[in-house]
Amino acid sequence: MNSERSVPRWLRIGIPALLVLVWLVGGSVGGPYFGRVSEVATNDQSSFLPASADATKVSERLTDFTGGEEIPAVVVAAASDPLDEAQLAALGELGTAIGELDGVGEVSPPIPSEDGLAVQVFVPIDASGEVRDVVEEVRALVQEDLPAGVEAWVTGPAGFTADLAEGFLGIDGLLLIVALAAVFIILVVVYRSPLLPILVLLTSVFALCVALLTVWWLAKADIVVLNGQVQGILFILVIGAATDYALLYTARYREAIGAGASRWDATLRAWKGAVEPILASGGTVIAGLLCLLLSDLASNKALGPIASIGIAFSMLSALTFLPALLALFGRAAFWPFIPRTGAIDLPDDPREPVRGLWPRQARFVARRARTVWIASTVVLLVGAAGVLQLNANGVPSSDLVLGASEARDGQAALAEHFPAGSGSPASVIVPQDRLADALAVLEENPGISSVAAVAADSPTGQVSVALEGGEPVFTAAGPPGAPAPEPTVSEGDVLLSVTLADPADSLEAEQTVRDLRATFADEAPEVLVGGTTATNVDTNDTSIRDRTVIIPVILVVILLILMLLLRSILAPVLLILSTILSFGTALGVSALVFNHVFDFPGGDPAVPLYGFVFLVALGVDYNIFLMSRVREETLEHGTRRGIARGLVATGGVITSAGLVLAATFAALGVIPILFLAQIAFIVAFGVLLDTFVVRSLLVPALAHDIGPAIWWPSKQWRRERDVQRGDTRRTLDA
Repeated sequence: MNSERSVPRWLRIGIPALLVLVWLVGGSVGGPYFGRVSEVATNDQSSFLPASADATKVSERLTDFTGGEEIPAVVVAAASDPLDEAQLAALGELGTAIGELDGVGEVSPPIPSEDGLAVQVFVPIDASGEVRDVVEEVRALVQEDLPAGVEAWVTGPAGFTADLAEGFLGIDGLLLIVALAAVFIILVVVYRSPLLPILVLLTSVFALCVALLTVWWLAKADIVVLNGQVQGILFILVIGAATDYALLYTARYREAIGAGASRWDATLRAWKGAVEPILASGGTVIAGLLCLLLSDLASNKALGPIASIGIAFSMLSALTFLPALLALFGRAAFWPFIPRTGAIDLPDDPREPVRGLWPRQARFVARRARTVWIASTVVLLVGAAGVLQLNANGVPSSDLVLGASEARDGQAALAEHFPAGSGSPASVIVPQDRLADALAVLEENPGISSVAAVAADSPTGQVSVALEGGEPVFTAAGPPGAPAPEPTVSEGDVLLSVTLADPADSLEAEQTVRDLRATFADEAPEVLVGGTTATNVDTNDTSIRDRTVIIPVILVVILLILMLLLRSILAPVLLILSTILSFGTALGVSALVFNHVFDFPGGDPAVPLYGFVFLVALGVDYNIFLMSRVREETLEHGTRRGIARGLVATGGVITSAGLVLAATFAALGVIPILFLAQIAFIVAFGVLLDTFVVRSLLVPALAHDIGPAIWWPSKQWRRERDVQRGDTRRTLDA
């Protein structure tokens, strides 16, 4: 019975129209929130650390000593000749003018270097405000009022924060434009239709609008932590995933239309054929992403639910909004190339010639299955050997921004004329009665340049402190004989500002912090070491812990999901192994490219974790697209015929989806942030590897070589085993 005749015409039009209306409303409400992400986003790295980290404990107590939540900027002014009195006076007036800006605290007087060629001015900036905007105002004022013959830069933690925020500015506009343009071009080339790519892109864009609306309010309520990094990944993930799911549905709808089905019947057939693989694919990605909740880093932990929300709306849009649009447009969506009958042109006779790329691919794999999967495995293993050159142990903050960075240039000038750690001191909280012991440890460490104590009554907010005769002695800058202000005491503790001998974001500075912590753990366990360098140390250590714990958990979770979906044990194990091999190759090749082509300084410890989450979770998508169709064809045609027919049926959609996903992740490369550039390359290359090698050659060839045993121990395996045994007995009887 024709299902279209059993459903009234007004429902066949009304249901799709209502769904489209609902999504239009959701998109129109969520769209304006693209310009409001900065209202709920944070890029404060210390806020990402677990509460148990020393850097977090120190950060939470800083306001007890300083009286306000501030992030320091450092103005460095330098000349080729010693600065004269007029230049020094002009720089003093510049510091006064800077102190009058909104969001700026009490600015220090200019502090000259020993060589007389430079001065530094400490500028505290209100961390609760728009740090980037304030830094930009300071930079504009510095360049406007700079005396002749002097160069100046604004650096320090606030300067690096501003440069990082500047790098993320293109996320709302440039990133989306590049990603959507790339997807549109690919879809036009694949489908040769002007309308269908627009319908698919609408599916992605509206899914992103509603997802962003949801995430914005969760961040507003402090339920999740949203930063530029997570925001960029959310945008790309939703566009890529929603497009992939839309392509899968479109392929099913196209088959039904080509078979002569009406709009309504084609919609029902396509929905029934696509709902299981889309839900399974999306559910697998969500399960993998939610494993990030095991992370100790708030940024990683936040990505799990935020990206899962994006995937959920991607699935919902592909299963409601797109079907509604195609139900309304029907065959016209594919104009001018209307689908034809015979979506799977694969003759049963293996001797009969075939036409078309995927039928030829299926025939090639079937004839040389063992050679194909062995050769593919060897090639992937060779590429995976590059993992030995992967450097993902952390990079200096100055290298996080690609391209120009005033803060990085300023840091170099600062290190040339002052102790390299100036502007980003370590913060050490010491019990007042253990101050002498702590000073002894600090003065013995060669990585320490100077030590000061925070003193609220001091004009500079600090007072120098050193051991004399085994007792701490405080010295203030000022007229000879002037009494030194007492350090600020909070809950019996004193805050020391420790200038490091090496740049605060260098490996040498990190080692100094590690050495101090180790010594204090033995001699004064109450002492806490925090600050910029300590935050980097804790972040890197936590990232390494996260990837060690989370990666095995993700593998187990995805393996269990595949077992439930395919009703098999052997097939999921082989699929997981192929995905791991593909990830290893992607990471190995990426390491070689990063080191020898892009000349990157290294990588964040979270890069392998993020690459693994996306490549494994999204790579399994294509496994599910392929093997769910293979299983469907196997029920009617047997395993080896089912593999060939499944490859033909899904080859085009997997290739299109892979190209789209690779293009969307590659779009992350337009944001000049090292972490995103590395993720962009790893995932884009890995997806292409999955698409053209793993799913097109390795998996079908291996499955074909194994045969019906691939479904062990399911009913399908037992059924085909019994059939083979029956054929064998009949042959022997004959």
